[in-house]
Order: sequence, then structure tokens, then C-alpha cells
Amino acid sequence: MGRSTSRIWTSAGEAVHCHERDGTMLGRIVLPERVANLNFGGPKRNRLYVTATSSLYSVLVAVSGAKTF
Repeated sequence: MGRSTSRIWTSAGEAVHCHERDGTMLGRIVLPERVANLNFGGPKRNRLYVTATSSLYSVLVAVSGAKTF
């Protein structure tokens, strides 16, 4: 499983954006409502939790988020 430590994942209005360190956009996850925040979780840190205007989304991704604790 890949690591996301060299990438930047950010909330950006209608989507979650993933960028390389140099700013190149790698992709985005579009949601049906405005994105507020996000965090990696789960045992392998490969589940992306996204809060939006009135919902909580959970997406499995092919990378592991950085260990933060």
C-alpha cells in the first residue's frame, strides 16, 4: 500500500483534492455537498473520513495517511 506523506490532501469546496508537493493536482473526489474537513483513519489509515455540510463520508483509498499520534 502506498503512503500519502508526500502528498497534500485538502478540502476544496465541492471536492477533496490530492496534490503532489509541487502543487500538481493528482485527482479529486467530488461530493454532492460542500466539503468541510477530512482525516485518515482505520487500522491501516487508508479510510478517508470527510465531513461535509450535513453528512459524514467514508472512502477507502489506495494509500495510507501519515501516523499523527
